Amino acid sequence: MKLKKIEPRYKEKNNPRVGLITLATDFNIEKDFNEIIDHKKIDLYCNRIHSYNPLTNENLKKMANDITNVAADILPNQKLDCVAYGCTSGTIAAGYKSIHDKVNIAKPNTKVTTPITSNINALNVLKIKKLSIFTPYTNEINRSVINFFNKEGIEISEFAFFDIASDLDIGKVNPDYLFEILCKLDVSKNDALFVSCTALPVLTMIKDLEKKLGKIVLSSNQTLIWDTLKQINYKNNIKDFGELFNN
Repeated sequence: MKLKKIEPRYKEKNNPRVGLITLATDFNIEKDFNEIIDHKKIDLYCNRIHSYNPLTNENLKKMANDITNVAADILPNQKLDCVAYGCTSGTIAAGYKSIHDKVNIAKPNTKVTTPITSNINALNVLKIKKLSIFTPYTNEINRSVINFFNKEGIEISEFAFFDIASDLDIGKVNPDYLFEILCKLDVSKNDALFVSCTALPVLTMIKDLEKKLGKIVLSSNQTLIWDTLKQINYKNNIKDFGELFNN
């Protein structure tokens, strides 16, 4: 038998590479990313980070300690164009700068986005100053959310929540029931509704919610995906996922 060596030929150009760090308990976020970027020239690579229940600020900060190792295992030693950290309350608890720096230890010179910082970017682009908020969180986390938005100069006149302490249970919320609850919120005095938490199944109902409420609707995964696309300079139009994608 004769062995024949053939030289490989490598790709000269790669699609933009997005790394997604998602909670180990999240049922939802990868589906939402794929809902929007599927069949587009964007490559998505995911890794999961160990999360701790119940959801408390202390446990969310503890979770963030693993970010560098989790980011390093997304295509080890390969460049990523953007890393999306998939936890809204976790970003508030740990702080964006800490998350950014932990990612960049593993992936130097990589852009980093999060649900809460992408939300602020969206509010600024849409010129929204008055917000209704819905969360699945407990009072401890809700207070942190309110404090965060107050520091950003956002007025909150309505705040509703489920009071769920386990991230696993958040992901099991019935989408039809969630839609029903959100449709009953009084958002008349505000510019928009923000539904917080990457684990809630909100993305695919945003278009219908905006029609029903007559207001802009934002969600954690929606703004995270929108900002990720901005970070990688993706220019094509995205339809059916809310007014945000027209901006």
